[in-house]
Amino acid sequence: MPRILALETSCDETAAAVVADGRVILSSVIASQAARHAPYGGVFPEVASRLHIEAVYPVLRQALTDAHIGLSDIDAIGVTRGPGLPGSLVVGLNVAKGLALGRGLPLIGVNHLEGHVYSLWLVEGAPEVRFPVLVLIVSGGHTELILMRGHGQYERLGGTLDDAAGEAFDKVGRLLGLPYPGGPAIERAAQDGNPAAYRFGRAWLEGTWDFSFSGLKTAVLYEVRKQKPGQPMTAAEAPLDPAEVPNLAASFQAAAVDVLVGKTVAAAKTYAVSEIFVAGGVSANGVLRAEFEKKSPVPVRTPPLSLCTDNAAMIAAAANFRYLAGQRDALDMDVLPNWRLV
Repeated sequence: MPRILALETSCDETAAAVVADGRVILSSVIASQAARHAPYGGVFPEVASRLHIEAVYPVLRQALTDAHIGLSDIDAIGVTRGPGLPGSLVVGLNVAKGLALGRGLPLIGVNHLEGHVYSLWLVEGAPEVRFPVLVLIVSGGHTELILMRGHGQYERLGGTLDDAAGEAFDKVGRLLGLPYPGGPAIERAAQDGNPAAYRFGRAWLEGTWDFSFSGLKTAVLYEVRKQKPGQPMTAAEAPLDPAEVPNLAASFQAAAVDVLVGKTVAAAKTYAVSEIFVAGGVSANGVLRAEFEKKSPVPVRTPPLSLCTDNAAMIAAAANFRYLAGQRDALDMDVLPNWRLV
């Protein structure tokens, strides 16, 4: 039963975890930078990399302490190699290289998106996976629809042509004067709103499995400007009528979820998959989960909320399967900021 120590520093979470057998979380520690980036309304790359340097060793030590093991009990080191912010990725990779060199341990570079996929293997009591499955990855910077035929066997069916769903949530959140990150803020605001208050269009992109959320974001922008004639574009400078924020949030959320669920369910039927996997930060959205449960013809798996956003446990789970397949990476490997899963 391999025990993998993993590091994740692709964006604004510094994380370390120990996972046994690719399924059992012995420890998972995350230092979030969200509060430090909130004033910017998004992640400030140079700030992120400096905060990773400050946090990585305390987080690493805490992960080993929580797992009640030492480095001598570890079988391999997993680390996010990409995609992500270059400066942030370098911090985690260099620490992982040092550990691997100093302890003579195998080093396994993991694609961050594959990590999100393998967060589904960390669901306690979940049944064995029956391939093929359809995977919808909806994280801050990525919206991907992938057919997974087996471990490490991926076929990309489609993805976003512009803004990812998570980016659209963040940008619309700023337009509505909501706090960063936008996803949770929009979901909270939408609870008091009417999802049919505004008829925002849906970009179905017929004949493809691709997504587009730029037009939806722009539609919200035009509605915001319409409600603030002669005022600056940003909600922060000229706040909206507070009574309309929930309606705008609910209508935007309904449109985004409609397309994500509709296209994924259609692809699941076309490719006759056994299950749908939904992973990434946006998979924490309660409306998205409810709509999948309502409309999917096959079982839908989502991670526990603690594993939806970036974490190192998912990187360790992905590294475990690659370790068992014999992957061993050279100590001179470099980060891949634009690394595609397929």
